[in-house]
Amino acid sequence: MRVIAGTARSIKLKTIEGAGTRPTTDRTKETLFNVLHSELPGAAFLDLFSGSGAIGIEALSRGARQACLVEQNRQAVQCIRENLAKTRLEEGAMVMECDVMTALIRLEGKSDPFDIVFMDPPYDHSLEKQVLSYLSDSELITEDTTIVVEASLETEFVDAVQMGFEVYKVKQYKTNQHVFLCRISQRNREGQE
Repeated sequence: MRVIAGTARSIKLKTIEGAGTRPTTDRTKETLFNVLHSELPGAAFLDLFSGSGAIGIEALSRGARQACLVEQNRQAVQCIRENLAKTRLEEGAMVMECDVMTALIRLEGKSDPFDIVFMDPPYDHSLEKQVLSYLSDSELITEDTTIVVEASLETEFVDAVQMGFEVYKVKQYKTNQHVFLCRISQRNREGQE
């Protein structure tokens, strides 16, 4: 696995084996960042369930102003720190070693809204629903924030609409998908009721 583009282009990243992480393939990562390309320069990026940190590091390499990487597995956090050092992108990164819900609560009121939120939770545990439920009323995002969920092909996002989100793009791959969401404005929500 490597950084695909930007200041850290072609640098190989360390991954951990057998710790419950599932690295995003280079091809899938490239497709994701082709979609996000115009939003990245100067963006505040939140990488939830970060694993080896490859997605947050790719965002920093491609011009994100800052990236907050959240991971609770201690071995994975060590891997993130080593990858940040190897790519020399530590300055723009904040690593939080805790579960995602704890991180969101800690960030609330202490962080400006994020421009992009990416999450790659363990598949088929409904963790993305918990995160979206929290973010639906959170000041960590705005109506302009892009939210991307990496999920199994079987994962449905019907509940997301009821929480005040719109699914505006879906990219499907062989074994998984990227679902792109944004918060529906309060005015538009009221018009739909």
